[in-house]
Amino acid sequence: MNPMPIPAIWLGAAGLLPFLATALLSWLLPPEHRGIALFALAAYGMVILSFLGAVHWGLALAAPAEEARYAAPRLGLGVVPALIAWAALLLPPAPGLGLLALAILATAAVESLAARHGLVPLGYLRLRWVLSIGAALCLLAGAAVVLASV
Repeated sequence: MNPMPIPAIWLGAAGLLPFLATALLSWLLPPEHRGIALFALAAYGMVILSFLGAVHWGLALAAPAEEARYAAPRLGLGVVPALIAWAALLLPPAPGLGLLALAILATAAVESLAARHGLVPLGYLRLRWVLSIGAALCLLAGAAVVLASV
């Protein structure tokens, strides 16, 4: 069992606040002002998705020699989320937010596979799933406000 340090739990939870605030604002603001909330939600989702990938560069670079065979997939997982985040930026708001939600959950799913090989600490994985579900729900709420206003 790998318990997460208390600051990681608190900071992880605090990281949901921008998701919650911008998703809520996207529903509460008048239609002419929703665009800024939706943009902020998407921008934060892109930053977080890129951050999630970067975790795996750190794990790959700090890995012991016996995990060398996993270096390429780990480094790939470090890059792919940032590329998906960039692609989401190029999409209209609803599909872009949907792609970000899906990619955040998919990254957690791939991390779950990596955990089966002992490559991701279980405490991190538990925290990641809670935070990923919260982030994805907020991103989908933003996509829903776009679709509801069409």
